[in-house]
Amino acid sequence: MNELIQKVVKFRDLRNWKQYHNPKDLAISLSIEASELLENFQWKTSEESVSNNYARIQDELADVLIYALLLSNELKIDPQQAIIEKMKKNGEKYPVEKAYGSNKKYNEL
Repeated sequence: MNELIQKVVKFRDLRNWKQYHNPKDLAISLSIEASELLENFQWKTSEESVSNNYARIQDELADVLIYALLLSNELKIDPQQAIIEKMKKNGEKYPVEKAYGSNKKYNEL
């Protein structure tokens, strides 16, 4: 993970873009890219979206991940550790015996 973050940071730094990459603007950019990802699914079934827009979905997902990694780097958040900690919290909110096969939110289980 750190190697990937360093590649993304190097790409950014070679272009002198760090000046634009404060936490607020990175979070905004992350949301914008997530919306661009969603556009690939609008008005289509999931299957149609994937089969017709796979390359665009891949590119937009990469943009989302890039901004997430840049934001984690800027805030000194270890993404791997953050995911592990969040999965633990989710495990407590969604115990298998209650959440298995259910799409209900934790407070509805």
